[in-house]
Amino acid sequence: MKIPTEGKLLRIFIGEADKWQGNPLYEEIVILAKKAGMAGATAIKGFQGFGCKSHMHTAKLLRLSEDLPVIIEIVDSEEKISKFLPQLEEMVKEGLITLEKAQVLMYRA
Repeated sequence: MKIPTEGKLLRIFIGEADKWQGNPLYEEIVILAKKAGMAGATAIKGFQGFGCKSHMHTAKLLRLSEDLPVIIEIVDSEEKISKFLPQLEEMVKEGLITLEKAQVLMYRA
């Protein structure tokens, strides 16, 4: 698979407890990205953060959160990302989705 040198970086900021059809939303997004033939997707769990509701989520020892922040990153061509966005808009009820330029230096198996 080849990604153009000028690609796009899609970031989806959600909570660990967010669901899609009864399953963790972050898992469903990564699975959907694979089915869509995206170059790759990575879900990263944060240990502290807050969003538009200003509710603090943290993984401190004495205060365990069940809704830690999760970021899913996907890098691919602008065309493939654009086709993927409508599905995300349906799935992500609360969160943040960003898109920016990405200069792809290397993508190898």
